[in-house]
Amino acid sequence: MSNTASAPSFRRPSLTLLGTEPWRAAFELAKHTVSGVRSAQRGDGHPVILFPGLGSDGLALVPLRNYCNSLGYHAFDWGRGRNTGPNGDVDAWLDDLAEHTLEQLAPFDQKATLIGWSLGGLYARELAKKIRPRVRQVITLGTPINWNSDATHVGWIMRLMKGESAAIDAKRRERLRKPPSVPITSLYSRHDGIVSWQACRHARARRTLEDVEVEGSHLGMGWNPSVMRIVADRLAQPAGQWRPLRAA
Repeated sequence: MSNTASAPSFRRPSLTLLGTEPWRAAFELAKHTVSGVRSAQRGDGHPVILFPGLGSDGLALVPLRNYCNSLGYHAFDWGRGRNTGPNGDVDAWLDDLAEHTLEQLAPFDQKATLIGWSLGGLYARELAKKIRPRVRQVITLGTPINWNSDATHVGWIMRLMKGESAAIDAKRRERLRKPPSVPITSLYSRHDGIVSWQACRHARARRTLEDVEVEGSHLGMGWNPSVMRIVADRLAQPAGQWRPLRAA
């Protein structure tokens, strides 16, 4: 676990870490299946929306979603199927996603926690800016909040899926780096084989921002026991009474 710091120079993970991602994630899933995670204190029933990573859909986050539901929250998928990245004009696409998210939250009186894995974490952060009154907090898992095309292996995945580059202009990059005005917990792993762990840390400190290190792969974030325990702790905070994880 670590505090926020100024953004260091960084580069994408090694090919060794990238190549072993599927095997390490599979081992972590087997471990999760055998041992599971003990349930923490019961939740208050507030809604939790989970946003998948690039090239993935809700299936990759089913273990984490089921765990949140077992604690007593109303956890559900983002409802857009496979995440193939924004289509067309990015701002218009995000506006449409914001409207869709508000429709999902319409039945609930309580504010929501948004949990995003990898690219899905960037969606969660941007949505928290657009629909701030409906958002309680944001939790990101292996998300490159300090986006840099040299910090991830996402570029070639994007080209395979859509024939497009993952590069973004400097103005949008700065916008993505700016956190929404809600509590945020960013989880990262130094053994992440897809996203540079340094890119998952906030460049500037703020009382309600926290960067937390876990052990594990990028692909296994959705069933990593440490991730689940931290998510449970963050969800259990009473509305409007945020506290740092290290004080738990």
